[in-house]
Amino acid sequence: PQEPGGEAAFAQRIDPEREPGLSPEQRRLMAQVELAQRQRVLQRRFRNRNALVAVAVGAVALGIYGYTFYSVSQERFLDELEQEAEAARARA
Repeated sequence: PQEPGGEAAFAQRIDPEREPGLSPEQRRLMAQVELAQRQRVLQRRFRNRNALVAVAVGAVALGIYGYTFYSVSQERFLDELEQEAEAARARA
C-alpha cells in the first residue's frame, strides 16, 4: 500500500526508542532481530573472504609445487651425476 509521499509502508524505517506504540518487549525483540540480521550479513561477508583466501593460498601452493617440479627434475639431477661420474672415470 502506498502512503502519501510515494513510500510503501513496509519500507519505512522507524526508531524503536522514539516510536510511541511499542512496548518494551517489542523493542527488545526488534533489537534481537536486528542483531541477528547483522550477524548473518557478517557471516556471509566472512564466508566470501574465507573462500577467496582459500583459493589464493591454494593457487600459491600449487604454483610452488609446480615450480619445484619444474626446476628440480629427476632427469637433470641424474644427468649431472652421470656427467660427474664420467669425468671422474676419465681422470682416473
